[in-house]
Amino acid sequence: MASNDRGYFVPTDDGLTPVPEARSPWSPDMLHGRLLAGLAARAVEQHPDVDPDLRLARLTVDMYRFPPMAPHQVTARVVRQGRRVGALDVSITAGGHEVARASALLLHPGPTPATTAWRPPEWDVPGPDELPALPAPDGSPPPPGEWEIRLVNPGGFWSDERKQVWSRDNRPLVAGEPLTPLVRAALSADLPNPLANAGAEGLSFINADLTLFLARPPGSEWIGLEVADHVAADGMAIGTCTLYDLAGPIGWSSVCAVANEMMGSGS
Repeated sequence: MASNDRGYFVPTDDGLTPVPEARSPWSPDMLHGRLLAGLAARAVEQHPDVDPDLRLARLTVDMYRFPPMAPHQVTARVVRQGRRVGALDVSITAGGHEVARASALLLHPGPTPATTAWRPPEWDVPGPDELPALPAPDGSPPPPGEWEIRLVNPGGFWSDERKQVWSRDNRPLVAGEPLTPLVRAALSADLPNPLANAGAEGLSFINADLTLFLARPPGSEWIGLEVADHVAADGMAIGTCTLYDLAGPIGWSSVCAVANEMMGSGS
């Protein structure tokens, strides 16, 4: 499917200005958290001093201030650049305040040693083209060129089942820039909160961070997520998902979340 030319952000003199579709479901004045992860990944990928032979293996994004629907500025600096390991710090600001920070770890890929390490069963679900598109909130078909979700588990997001979904972004992160595999993975890395931390009653946790681990970048536009675990105590929750592309597993994403006013339920 061709990408929508209009990105979630438009470059302006003040920074990267979000469009209305960049809003979070938590508040109309709040930027969607997954886009902060996308901005961080983009900053790492586009940094001119990063060794192109290194590949991102981990991205952690701390989201500790309300990100407004206002221009965002993103800066990155190399902390370490070695032959096998690199590290970067990223700062994301809006309205004169830092709203998120990220740390990235990059590794040098090479041959994979033979190993008998335990692995979970193979991902065995219908492909995205075999599943119906998730409708818009009013029940209408999803707008063409927008974020697509294919639900594998019949109960949907708000259920007590083990959730499995396919996700595909069709809109660029920044207008005029094609989505890269790394940015696609980062945009999906926020989904373990509504997937792992929601039940049949809806979602009662808002995540304050995310950590994406990648053994390899996705080789397809579709990224699959399967809940791996959820633990909650004393108003805090952690959730994690395994990530897949059409060829198999690519990594994990985990979130830490705090109890928040419940989002609406419904499949």
